[in-house]
Amino acid sequence: MQLDAADLLVAERLPWILTLDVHGLPHRWVSWQAACHYYARDLVAWAIGDRQFRIRGGLCRATGQRSEITANSIIAIKGRALKPGTLQQVPHLNNRELFHRDRQICAYCGDHFSIATLTRDHVHPISQGGRDVWMNVVTACRPCNQKKSGRTPEQARMPLLYAPYVPNKAEYLILCNRNILADQMDFLARHVPRQSRLYLPA
Repeated sequence: MQLDAADLLVAERLPWILTLDVHGLPHRWVSWQAACHYYARDLVAWAIGDRQFRIRGGLCRATGQRSEITANSIIAIKGRALKPGTLQQVPHLNNRELFHRDRQICAYCGDHFSIATLTRDHVHPISQGGRDVWMNVVTACRPCNQKKSGRTPEQARMPLLYAPYVPNKAEYLILCNRNILADQMDFLARHVPRQSRLYLPA
């Protein structure tokens, strides 16, 4: 689908579209271009959500009419059925989602920091056999991380202010998109476990 310059400026501001499997389990974020691809190939099983986005394409030579696709903010894709337990699969660990999981709060001093000034701390240090996994990492400011060094919190006498945990698939989708629409957030929140730090007051 070809967009003219004016449409392209609008389209670039469109939010990510949340895709689901045919049973309604959250799968991933896709761009508006990918959503249009699903619609054009009749691969959208059903759609929900309060928001719709109209994408206008080029002119048809035969009719002179302009093509148009209306995409919902949440769409289920035909033929895509996630395996049982997919929501509980361990998502990929990276700093951005870790810092968002921990609300950008240092696990040792309790202060809030910008993402650029935060570090990943291994509760049980790698040098002592610790692993680089969700359950062994917390967010730490640089001074606290340097102070703790290669020691455990007990050895450094720096008790943890909160415990690490593994986010499920729905929470991970929330963590990795900072521009989620209200209807998308409502849908994903229904799949987030109650122990999630997302439920804490901001």
